[in-house]
Amino acid sequence: MATRSDVIEDAPEGAPGSTTTPTPAPSATLGGEQKRSVEQITLLLFIAVPFLAMVAAVPLAWGWGVSWLDLGLLVFFYYLGCHGITIGFHRYFTHGSFKAKRPLRIALAVAGSMAVEGPLVRWVADHRKHHKFSDAEGDPHSPWRYGETVPALMKGLWWAHMGWMFDEEQTSQEKYAPDLIKDPALRAVSRQFILFTALSLFLPALVGGLVTMSWWGAFTAFFWGSLVRVALLHHVTWSINSICHAVGKRPFKSRDRSGNVWWLAVLSCGESWHNLHHADPTSARHGVLRGQVDSSARLIRWFEQLGWASDVRWPSKERIAARRTVEAEVADAG
Repeated sequence: MATRSDVIEDAPEGAPGSTTTPTPAPSATLGGEQKRSVEQITLLLFIAVPFLAMVAAVPLAWGWGVSWLDLGLLVFFYYLGCHGITIGFHRYFTHGSFKAKRPLRIALAVAGSMAVEGPLVRWVADHRKHHKFSDAEGDPHSPWRYGETVPALMKGLWWAHMGWMFDEEQTSQEKYAPDLIKDPALRAVSRQFILFTALSLFLPALVGGLVTMSWWGAFTAFFWGSLVRVALLHHVTWSINSICHAVGKRPFKSRDRSGNVWWLAVLSCGESWHNLHHADPTSARHGVLRGQVDSSARLIRWFEQLGWASDVRWPSKERIAARRTVEAEVADAG
C-alpha cells in the first residue's frame, strides 16, 4: 500500500480541548503506545466472553425465552454506548464536528467508555491515524493490508475487524490526540476506562435484580443487557472498519475504499454511511441522501436546539454536490 501524507491534521481543526499548555506524558492516560501482555489477555477476555454469550443467546432464547425487561436493558444500554461512540468518541472528539458545553463533553466521554471499546484517548488516536492513512500503508486496520486477491482480502477482513487490536500498539497518543491529553477531565475518563467498563456491565444486572427482586433476574439481565449487548455492539462497530472498507456503494469522492452499507445503518447509529464520512470527515451528518437513517445526526441536532452543542458542521447542498462522483451525478440526472 502506498504511503499518504497529504491528509488530515493529527489533531483536526475544531477538535475539543485544544490549548497551548504542555502535553502530559501518555502514561497519564490508560493505554500507552505499546500493549503489555496483561492488556492483550484482558482484551481477549473482553472479546471472547461476550462473543460466547452472543453465540449462546439463540439456543437460550429458544429454550428459556427472553423477557421484555432483558430486551429493554439490551436496547437501552446498546444505544447509550453506541451513540457515546458515534457522537462522542467519533464525530466530536476525533473530528470536531461540533462544539459541546463541558457537561455534554464529559457525558459523551463517559457514554463512549461504557461501550467497552477501549480508553478514550487511545480510541481517538487510532481513529485519527486511520483517517490519515486510510486504506494505505500506515492505516491501523485496512482490510486491503495484504492485497486484493480473495485469500488476501479474507485475511485482511479478519485483521480489520479485530485482529489489529492484538497487535503491539503503533499509534502515538502525543502525536494524534494531544488535545485530549491536555484536558484533565478527559484524561481522567480515559484513565478510568476499567471503572466505566465495570459500571457498564454491572448496571443491567442491578436493574434486573431490583425489578424482579431475584438473583435469576439479575443473571438474565447481565446475560442479555451486558454480555450479549457488548458483543453485538463490538461486532457492529468493527464492521465499519472491515465491511464498510471492502463493500458498499460509493456515491462520493474519497481517496480510499470506504462504502455505504445500508443494512448496518440502524445498528451503527448512522456510521455505516461511511463513504460520505471519508469524503467529508468533519461533517456532523453521515447519512446525507434521501432515506439514509442517521440517529447520531438527529441527536446532535437536538443537542444544538437545547443549546448544549454549537458550531455544528452540517453539510450544505453545495458541499454534498461537490463531493458526488461522476457515476452518481449521471444516475441523478437519469
